[in-house]
Amino acid sequence: MKKIHSMIVVALVAAFTLPSCTTVNPYTGQQQTSKTIQGGAIGALGGAAVGAMLGDRKDALKGAVVGGLLGGGIGSYMDTQEAEVRRQLRGTGVSVSRSGNDLVLNMPSDITFRTGSAGIQPRFVNTLSSVALVLKKYNRTRISIVGHTDSVGSSASNQSLSIARARSVAGVLNSRGVAGSRILTYGQGESRPVASNSTTNGRAQNRRVELRIVPQQSQF
Repeated sequence: MKKIHSMIVVALVAAFTLPSCTTVNPYTGQQQTSKTIQGGAIGALGGAAVGAMLGDRKDALKGAVVGGLLGGGIGSYMDTQEAEVRRQLRGTGVSVSRSGNDLVLNMPSDITFRTGSAGIQPRFVNTLSSVALVLKKYNRTRISIVGHTDSVGSSASNQSLSIARARSVAGVLNSRGVAGSRILTYGQGESRPVASNSTTNGRAQNRRVELRIVPQQSQF
């Protein structure tokens, strides 16, 4: 119990010596906990836990400091990238959300593909080119691209279409200079709806491609 208590104490001290506990969200104007400090706290706790398991209190402190700096660095890197992605995609119809340190771009098919097609609409190529510019600049991330469909048609055809659409997006990014080694593509077909397929609006929401930008911890 003493070792666990010490681990928690040193983790919290290390975490909250990192800069800037709060930031102002540029889109809502509200105060929010900085992703840098959130990442630092998580990293510090994790590092302290490893240090405590491997040795004594000094190991726990060292682990907390190293883990805190690593987590905080990733959070700060993704904060900056998020702001730039949002600027590039404002008004395009692509939504941007944050899940931990991951960025998720939701690309509805009404602006990306024609019905039943995996060919990207010409007007959307410029949008993907803007995404590629940010991805090239922030190259310490990997990109997962997942295609989704509604339930119209057979399950097999929807699966194939979802894969083809993910690969089409990947192809544009790759042609704009994003290294193929950073990109993974998947197709989920109709298996993961975000709305009911019984309505026109619901089906439209389900026809989408999601792009997830994930930091590569080995690069920090």
